[in-house]
Amino acid sequence: KEANLITAEKKDSQGLCFIGKVRLPEFLQQKLQPKAGVIIKIPSDFSQYNRQLPNFESKEEELQYFATKFSYTSEDGKVVGKHQGAHYFTKGQRKGLDVGGTKEALYVIETDVKTNVIYTGEGKNHLGLYRNVLFVSNKEIHWVRKDLTLLVGEHLRVEARIRYRQTLEKAILYKVEKGLFVEFENRQSAIQEGQFVAWYQNAELLGSGVIS
Repeated sequence: KEANLITAEKKDSQGLCFIGKVRLPEFLQQKLQPKAGVIIKIPSDFSQYNRQLPNFESKEEELQYFATKFSYTSEDGKVVGKHQGAHYFTKGQRKGLDVGGTKEALYVIETDVKTNVIYTGEGKNHLGLYRNVLFVSNKEIHWVRKDLTLLVGEHLRVEARIRYRQTLEKAILYKVEKGLFVEFENRQSAIQEGQFVAWYQNAELLGSGVIS
């Protein structure tokens, strides 16, 4: 306050970066109680992966369709193992499942913490891992270059990434009333709600947001 810094009134960070040298799964296991559940393998020919595309009446309707993640129930696959808590796992995770008997490794394609079920797919190319559109709500959009802030109906060609040190991928931002769609040119693996997406032009960070 004495130095008139703009961060004087900002809340202190109490994030995971301050817990010391510990792996996240180990930290969660220390803080969250184990809860036995099942691991379900979703087949590669799951019906939702081959659904017929509707006739979209607008670009926003199309973006909303492709930003919506696949939904699963226990009846959509078969039980292949057990786990000690869906809250210990994240989308795209391969290690820790301890399930054998498959030609390729199983990857987490979705977790349901309410029913404590982990849904998996065989192989890194399983369709359940991929989407090319994500959404960021208005309250989670943060522009560094405020002069480039998009208005509703505007779009912007950028390069974007959804994880640290990921190679930048071509994408287009679309501003709609409730937030911002990010449409990647190529499908992205393991888009996870709560992750950050960041967008750039000529290697300059323009903004970022928390994936809804």
